[in-house]
Amino acid sequence: MAARSGATRAGASARTGVAIPQLAWNEVRPAPVVLISGTEGLLAERAGGLLRDFLRSEDPALEVSDLEADGYRRGELLTLASPSLFGEPRLIRVNAVERASDDFLVDALEYLEQTAESTTLVLRHAGGQRGKKLLDAIRAGIGGGVEIVCAELKRDVEKQDFAAAEFRAAGRKVDPRALRALVAAFADDLAELSAACRQLIADAPDEITEAVVARYYGGRVETNAFAVADAAIAGRHGDALIALRHALDSGADPVPIVAAFAVKVRTMAKVSGVRGGGPRVASSLGLAPWQVDRARRDLAGWSDEGLRRAIESLAAADAAVKGAERDPVFALERLVGIIAARGRDLA
Repeated sequence: MAARSGATRAGASARTGVAIPQLAWNEVRPAPVVLISGTEGLLAERAGGLLRDFLRSEDPALEVSDLEADGYRRGELLTLASPSLFGEPRLIRVNAVERASDDFLVDALEYLEQTAESTTLVLRHAGGQRGKKLLDAIRAGIGGGVEIVCAELKRDVEKQDFAAAEFRAAGRKVDPRALRALVAAFADDLAELSAACRQLIADAPDEITEAVVARYYGGRVETNAFAVADAAIAGRHGDALIALRHALDSGADPVPIVAAFAVKVRTMAKVSGVRGGGPRVASSLGLAPWQVDRARRDLAGWSDEGLRRAIESLAAADAAVKGAERDPVFALERLVGIIAARGRDLA
């Protein structure tokens, strides 16, 4: 975490029309007002913890108070921020600002006009329009704040950077292939990815390698065959090939990968052309309602001819990975290309 006098991202702020520094979760630093925004709760929690630890390292007498903005009553913030007899530094953390009561918004805007000395006010806002006037005031520079942006990590490279930071903070070495394998195994849940990193830090000796990850989480990596299928069906050819490589590099067998494609495409074929919805339609197809809804979303951009060709390609790939061809990996890559093109001619 940067010290109090750390550099700001003035350029980034200028580009977004925001007058205050906008920092990453691990760059959090003290300020009279710290706005922690964004949907990624784990990163917001980490940023808040780093800030608390830093303030406590400066003065162990730090007084920490917590408020819930949605249940707030008029005057609570100003009472907590008022000077104490012994002048201890204060950290006031306010959660759920995106659901703030009117009373909180009135008091918070008033507080910005004259912040309390030796007090750090942390506002956690998870997104939405509630409290926009307050956010705009903070971002305009009223109160002398900083913003910690905790947006959802969507790209694999962002998640790999997060995992690498976990190992780096613990003083542990990790191989890049191990990072890719971890992200392949826990791509859908950042909290689970963090927990996996911490388990490896606690239990695994020496450098964290791909073999170590496979030993701990190999089975989990294999379940992500559906991640390969999902990316290809959505038309994201590059993402699907990366996910396929991650799965294969982590020890996944080609046969269940083809099976994952088969489950998805056959469900799409069942749903294609069927009108209506609800439990009755789903039951007639032998599916759950959510499976029908998901298949209909997956069918966007597909034609009946494309589905026919995809099913034929699945049959060929299934035979290939079971010994009909010498190179099962090439057969998988060919299948990914056909599916990502939604069954259209790649030529």
